[in-house]
Amino acid sequence: MSGSASVTRFDAFRLARQGGRLSGTFDARRLPNVEDVLAPGEDPVPIAWTLEGRASEEGPAALAIGISGSVPLLCQRCLGRVDWPVKQDTEVLLAADGRELARLDEASESEVILADRPLEVAMLVEDELVLTLPFAPRHEGNCPPRP
Repeated sequence: MSGSASVTRFDAFRLARQGGRLSGTFDARRLPNVEDVLAPGEDPVPIAWTLEGRASEEGPAALAIGISGSVPLLCQRCLGRVDWPVKQDTEVLLAADGRELARLDEASESEVILADRPLEVAMLVEDELVLTLPFAPRHEGNCPPRP
């Protein structure tokens, strides 16, 4: 199974079983939990994503979630725009029900998600993006001079 950005929901266990891959892009400005932390603007903020199904090193079905791009944030020192690079690769284990979720969560250091129904691509991408963003973004070194 392979796919593109037109996929909005998918069967995670089937993707893992087939070793499939999905990919595409999202505009971060359209992700509800991200849009409020972005610097003001109308320009699209493309975030490339990939989802790859596989068996984890620990054995259970897993998803490798990758995101990359650059997001405009506000520097907490000067309130100027900071283009923050995003590059995140995460593996999550898949649980078929609540019991398996608890068992895998107890036995593993990896993140475990419930995949008892089709998963939303946007939700997975948004969650990963939120986790990569800094609490207080700042320019590296000195802030650039303001006009």
